[in-house]
Amino acid sequence: MQDAKIIETIRNKYIVILADLDERASRRWAAAEAIALGHGGITAVSKATGISDRTIRNGIRELNSTEHLTSDRQRRLGGGRKKREVEQPNLVSALEELLNPVTRGDPQSALRWTCKSTRILARELNRQGFNVSSTKVGQILRSMGYSLQSNRKSIEGKQHPDRNAQFEFIAKRVSANCSRQQPCISVDTKKKEVLGNLKNAGKTYRKSKSPREVETHDFPKKELGKAVPYGVYDIAQNEAGVTVGISSDTAEFAVAAIDRWWTKLGKVRYSKGKRVLITADSGGSNSPRTRLWRVELQKLANKTGLIIEVCHYPPGTSKWNKIEHKLFCHITRNWRGIPLETFEIIVKLISATTTETGLEVHAWLDTTKYQTKKSVSTEELNAVTIVRNKFHGEWNYTIRPQLSSNKR
Repeated sequence: MQDAKIIETIRNKYIVILADLDERASRRWAAAEAIALGHGGITAVSKATGISDRTIRNGIRELNSTEHLTSDRQRRLGGGRKKREVEQPNLVSALEELLNPVTRGDPQSALRWTCKSTRILARELNRQGFNVSSTKVGQILRSMGYSLQSNRKSIEGKQHPDRNAQFEFIAKRVSANCSRQQPCISVDTKKKEVLGNLKNAGKTYRKSKSPREVETHDFPKKELGKAVPYGVYDIAQNEAGVTVGISSDTAEFAVAAIDRWWTKLGKVRYSKGKRVLITADSGGSNSPRTRLWRVELQKLANKTGLIIEVCHYPPGTSKWNKIEHKLFCHITRNWRGIPLETFEIIVKLISATTTETGLEVHAWLDTTKYQTKKSVSTEELNAVTIVRNKFHGEWNYTIRPQLSSNKR
């Protein structure tokens, strides 16, 4: 009975001062109480406070020792449980072997493809005879400078020797045309979007526990079709016009989108414009190798009376085209998490795209069904009034209006 009262008294005292005790003070207070109680004091204090008898004995040794800890330390040097990598000297090197893509084992092993999982790594290390948890594996990886990372699209393949020179050429042409207040546009086709009540990456705010219900499978439905957004970004005005097509991404569609931008926006912005500079990548509907692209540009030049200068980015460098990071990424951000069910929804969402830098976007629906694989004869191609630049004429060329057809 007497022991129970002693334990209860110690417990009450410990509860009162617990908030003011750090590790060292707690250990030493428990040791002082145990010494004061005499025989059986360690057991009584341990029962009352939950502090292990080993910790209390360490505290007693500290009180009886002539060696004192400095004020900034809770334990003596070397005190506490040793780290797993210290207890098991080969642990870190074994983990590095598992991370090495060359030496991590059989190519058919599941570990080869799941080594980013700390649980899988810990399981393999324990199989090799080590004692380590997945949490500890994560700590070791961070100390080694590792972190979870996704793939990054940065390898552009074989680079053309004049890649940088072409970038510099485009920059000079853009600067020259903008300084003369002539339109400079960046053009490209955005990724085709399948229509329907389908999952769209991203999240939107909704009432708690009421997510938007969408279809399980993202199979295209022919009756709904696909949207083909072709963008024309005005570099100087930070303004864009996006034509949403309903059929195919052809050169005819691409030039029709440029024509629509000029009719609805460009002609107003550049009432004294005599020429337009188009920067585009080297693939898709606006590829310099596509005959129809050049023939349609000639028709546009004849219709508008504009001198059309075209500069293409080298193959494999389309991400440097300004429209990619000045327009398309913001459109994707604006409609994240929203199912793209109809053409009208896509047009409205594109038109609602804005940025803090003042981007203004206009969007229109093009209901024309463009013919794919439309052939262009050699006679039609030779009729194009094209002047190729001395520096990579296959990338840099000018198409002039033909006076007999000039309707300006």
